Amino acid sequence: MAKSVMSMAEAKFAAAQKKAKQALTEAEKARQEVAKRTAKLRELRLARDAADKQAADAADAAKPAPKKKPKPKKTPAQTPKRPPKIY
Repeated sequence: MAKSVMSMAEAKFAAAQKKAKQALTEAEKARQEVAKRTAKLRELRLARDAADKQAADAADAAKPAPKKKPKPKKTPAQTPKRPPKIY
């Protein structure tokens, strides 16, 4: 018995839908793998940055603070005179 044209079209349509669904799931798996890899790399980068910051803070703590020299006070003779404002 020959299949009707309608049933053959339905079978082809069902096969096309199944193939499209499979392609979508494969694309979703690939997207999830990329997202997982990106998250792992981000986690490693943040850990590295935190370790670098800790090392920099420890190095800064080990250095003695620079001594500030007191600025000498200016006497009126050392203060520059301003020219008068012209409006």
